[in-house]
Amino acid sequence: MKLSDKIAAHPAHRPFYTFEFFPPRTDQGFDNLLTRISRLSNLDPIAISVTWGAGGSTKDRSLDLAGITQADYGIDTILHLTCTNMVPGLVDDALRTAKARGIQNILALRGDPPRGQEHWTPIDSRFSHGVDLVKYIRSSPEFSPHFCIGVAAYPEGHPDNQTDDDVNFDVLKEKVEAGADFIVTQLFYDADRFLHWLERVRREGISVPIIPGVMPIPTYSSFLRVVNLCRIQVPPSIMIDLEPIRHDDQLVKEYGIRLAVDIILKVTGNGDIRGVHFCTLNLEKSVQLVLERLKWAGGSPTTRNKLIADSPVPLPPISELVVTPTTATSDAAAALTSKTTVEIEPPGRGEINNAATWDDFPNGRFGDYKSPAFGAQDQWGGLGLSVHPVHPDWGNPATAEELTDLFLRHLDSKAASTPFSSSPLSAESQTILHQLKALTRGGLWTVCSQPAVDTLPSTDENFGWGPRDGYVSQKAFIEFFCTEEVVDKIEKKIRLSGGGSVHYFAANLQGDFRTNVPEDARNAVTWGVFPGKEIVQTTIIERESFLTWKEEAFSIWTEWASFYPPGSDQRTMLDEVRRTRWLMSVLHHNFKNPGALWDFLVDFYS
Repeated sequence: MKLSDKIAAHPAHRPFYTFEFFPPRTDQGFDNLLTRISRLSNLDPIAISVTWGAGGSTKDRSLDLAGITQADYGIDTILHLTCTNMVPGLVDDALRTAKARGIQNILALRGDPPRGQEHWTPIDSRFSHGVDLVKYIRSSPEFSPHFCIGVAAYPEGHPDNQTDDDVNFDVLKEKVEAGADFIVTQLFYDADRFLHWLERVRREGISVPIIPGVMPIPTYSSFLRVVNLCRIQVPPSIMIDLEPIRHDDQLVKEYGIRLAVDIILKVTGNGDIRGVHFCTLNLEKSVQLVLERLKWAGGSPTTRNKLIADSPVPLPPISELVVTPTTATSDAAAALTSKTTVEIEPPGRGEINNAATWDDFPNGRFGDYKSPAFGAQDQWGGLGLSVHPVHPDWGNPATAEELTDLFLRHLDSKAASTPFSSSPLSAESQTILHQLKALTRGGLWTVCSQPAVDTLPSTDENFGWGPRDGYVSQKAFIEFFCTEEVVDKIEKKIRLSGGGSVHYFAANLQGDFRTNVPEDARNAVTWGVFPGKEIVQTTIIERESFLTWKEEAFSIWTEWASFYPPGSDQRTMLDEVRRTRWLMSVLHHNFKNPGALWDFLVDFYS
């Protein structure tokens, strides 16, 4: 059924909600997500949405997931569809497949910006913006009668244009006039700012239903990542509240639930907003708890006043969750207020990734590959690290030496990012800066690392995470791109002098794979011990997750090269790197000796 028709027929006194999922990267995660969706369907969402990877990179999995939820679970499905960076014909193929599977709702998005410079546009030139996709569907006798079309809106301004409100409103109005039936907003955390934006939207004559995007904060690091990617403005009061609990996932999660309830009550209090869109990150517990506290679960009739009147215990202020006194100032709050880049915590910190807690926390690329949330994405379905337009800090490298210089400038904080690292070097990695620079100068382009730590307090400023009164430890590892010759030398040294303490994974574009790790072994490289809890493992390095990341890592080289015309020095060099380099991860198990890994790799220093 078309979402616009469902909303029109929905009882005015009964709030509705939609759930957003992304297609997991592994078959095991996909199967486990279907089980999760089956459970969440009991909450009676009006629809489920499925994201679409940049350039159609998740095409098959997105269509499969959307088709199953539509046909097998009987839930109306909204298929996200991006139009830029799509090869000619792919949009038609996706629309025809969706139609054949009974999907009637499309969320038409621009997706990643078009590739390249003014003289190089290797994409379907018909699609540069979301409005182009709306117009295309509405102009098609084949597609227009079948599909209900939604579009995205950005209450705080589009990430590419946060300064000119008039332009943003003109773009939104153009999409609606082109035939959009409903609007889904990017997530936000400032309800007052959203309501001000809503008033302006209605004054502009836009009358279609608006569904605000809501994401309960899952962990502090995931929250910062989404905030940075989407350029969301967070009220300083929220950052101040989060500061003293930022290393305790459970407290952050509880805070996020209460904050989401508070935001939803505010934005639905005027009668205009009748439902919300939950960005789930493929998790379920937070969303379920939000709906239960709202008394919306199962579609029960509830209004804001009834919720407050019926609650056996009044909803406490958000600030009451923070019970630990602190005199620390909030650098993160100051950074967000000044619109500077907030450093994203290193992989695994504060993100519990074992199977028993799949329902609780995000499961990034160092988590359990069987989790539905493995490799969590941003709201509109991006695959995590994505090149997008070539960043000015990267220059236009045409030689391996210029690539080495880029990686060194990132280590020296002279480049804010690389195509493989979306944020500056973390404070944790600053402690091994000398070793990282030495390896990079030797041609081992480092993309991820962590130092060894032996039993530090969980409140440690650089390494701490989890509840107070605990202790954390971690093993040193490093991941880099290198030549096959380097792989051979490291393998030989591990055989001769590794003593069983050094494990590695290495793979190239062609599918060649080497390791000394047993097939089913999993290396927990970050863990914590806390009062009254089992040992918590937050960073896991194992075969499947490495190979999944390897596919993405080499696709980034492909994407980067595509910004340059065929035959150019830059494209020729980047293509050569993609074909000849290996991705390698090396781990040392002796976490008692902080120099063990670096001493082992000393032969590769320059």
